Amino acid sequence: MAISSASLPAASNLRQMIQRSAKHAQTQVSLKQMVEFGSKPSPTTVLRATQFIHHELPIRIAKRVVELESLPYNLSSMSSIKTVTEWYHQSFADLASFPAPEQSGIPRKLLREQSFEKEDAKTAFEVRKIQRYCNPLEDQTALKEVNEYNAKFMECLEVIKRRHDPVALNMAQGIQELKDHWRATKSNPVLAASSRQMDMTARAFKRTHPSLYPSQLLKNPDAAANLLPTDLQSFLDRFYMSRIGIRMLIGQHVALTKASLGKSTFPADHVGIICTKTSIRDVVTQAYDNAIGVLQNASGVLNPPQIKLYIGSSTCAKNDVNFMYVPSHLHHCLFELFKNSLRATVERYGTDADGEYPPIKVVVAEGNEDITIKISDEGGGIRRSGLPLIWTYLYTTAEKQELESNLYNDFRAPMAGFGYGLPLSRLYSRYWGGDLRVISMEGFGTDAYVHLNRLSNCDEPLPS
Repeated sequence: MAISSASLPAASNLRQMIQRSAKHAQTQVSLKQMVEFGSKPSPTTVLRATQFIHHELPIRIAKRVVELESLPYNLSSMSSIKTVTEWYHQSFADLASFPAPEQSGIPRKLLREQSFEKEDAKTAFEVRKIQRYCNPLEDQTALKEVNEYNAKFMECLEVIKRRHDPVALNMAQGIQELKDHWRATKSNPVLAASSRQMDMTARAFKRTHPSLYPSQLLKNPDAAANLLPTDLQSFLDRFYMSRIGIRMLIGQHVALTKASLGKSTFPADHVGIICTKTSIRDVVTQAYDNAIGVLQNASGVLNPPQIKLYIGSSTCAKNDVNFMYVPSHLHHCLFELFKNSLRATVERYGTDADGEYPPIKVVVAEGNEDITIKISDEGGGIRRSGLPLIWTYLYTTAEKQELESNLYNDFRAPMAGFGYGLPLSRLYSRYWGGDLRVISMEGFGTDAYVHLNRLSNCDEPLPS
C-alpha cells in the first residue's frame, strides 16, 4: 500500500481549517489510561491510537495558532514569535494533509466507525473519543498495510517534534525582544504606575499571590522591570502546558509505534515513555549528578555540595519508592531545583569553600495519594518580596546572558537559565496532578516541595 500525503491546503483554506479545529473541544487523557492502552502495543492497537492522535493533535495545535496570532502588546509581530507561529501552521498542515486511517485503504474490519462530526451531545462526544483511545481493537493479524501506515504516521510526528524542538528558545527570544522594546521606549506597562494597565496588573498579581504580595514590590523599578503583565504570564503558562501535552502525545505514540514494530529502545518496565516503576532514588541521583556537571562547568568547583537523601526517615541505600510516572518530567523538575540550590550554596560560601559546603538534603515522603520530595539547601534563601518573581518567565538573578542554543535541550540550560526553569518545572509537576512549592527563609536557605500524584488518575490540565 502506497501512502502519500495529500497536497498542502491553500493558505485561505488552511486558515479556515485552523479556525474550525480550534473550536473543537480537546480530549484529556490520564497517565493510567495511557498505560492501560499501550501495555501491549500491537500494530492494530497502535492504529487505534493513530485514529485518536490524527484527530486530537490538529485541535491542540490550532488552539495555539489562534492564540499566537492574537497576543497582547503587539507580541505576535515579534520576529521570533512569528517563526513559532509558522512552525505551528506547518505542523497543522502536515497533519491535515496526512490521510486518516479510514482514507488510506486499510481494511475496514481493522477500523471502528468514525463519528466525530456526527455526534451532537458534547458528553457523548468526549466519551466516544476517550473510548477510542483507551479501548484497543481486538488483536488482528498484523497486516503489512497497517505496519506501513503506522510507520509513515510516526515519521510525520517525528518531523513535527523536531520542528518544535527550538520553540522554547524562540519564545524566550520573542519575550526578550518585547522587553527590550519596552526598555528602549520606556513603555513597560508594569512600570507605568499611573496607567490603568498598571493598576490592573497590580491587582491581578495581588490576587495571584495574596500571601506573598508586598506593596513595595511594584514600587521597586528593578523588581517591576522583571515582571511580565499578568495576561502575558498567563499566556505563557497556557502555551507551555499545551506544549507539554502535545509532546507527551507525540512521544508516547512514537514509542508505542516503535515497540509494535519491534524497535523499542525502552526497558521492559516502560509503556512508551511512561515507566511503571519509576525509581525516585534513580531520578534524584541522575538529576543531582547532571546539576553538579552544570555547576562545575560554570564555577570550576571541584568538591561541590554533597547530597543527603532520606527515603522516609532512612538514608539506607536500599530504600526506594517506585511509582508510575514519566521519568523525564520528574528529572526536569529535580534538575532545576538542584541547579538552583547548588548555585545558591556556592555563591553564599564562595568557591574557595571547596569540600566544606553544607549538604543539599532531600527527603522523600510516601503517602496514600501523593509522593512528596523536599529539597533543602542553606544557600541564604530568597527575600520574601522576591518570591513572586521566581515564577515569572524570563526573570533571572544571574547577570544577563545571551540566549544560547542550549535552550533546545531541557537538561542543558545554563546555571541561572533565562527565568524558565521554575515556571516550567511547576507546569511539569502540575501536568499529572502534582505541584511545586517554594518556601524560603531569608538568611538561611530554601525548601522546595515537589508533590507527585501517585494515583495516576488525573487528566491532563489542558488550557482552552
